Amino acid sequence: MTKAILESVLTCPHCGHSKEETMPTDACQFYYACEGCEVVLRPKTGDCCVFCSYGTMKCPPIQLDHPCCG
Repeated sequence: MTKAILESVLTCPHCGHSKEETMPTDACQFYYACEGCEVVLRPKTGDCCVFCSYGTMKCPPIQLDHPCCG
């Protein structure tokens, strides 16, 4: 059985600040406040969460080809 990678580096498209975060496995994360510029990131159109839009890894359900919250 394949396991999802839970660590992803989020990069703010506004200021370029990057930070490694642990993704939740039980819910999509729709909002993320950038520590660099304090902009609240939201998923891009068609993405279920901020990790799918701005992270180095897609969220666990997408990695495992399972239905997601979005």
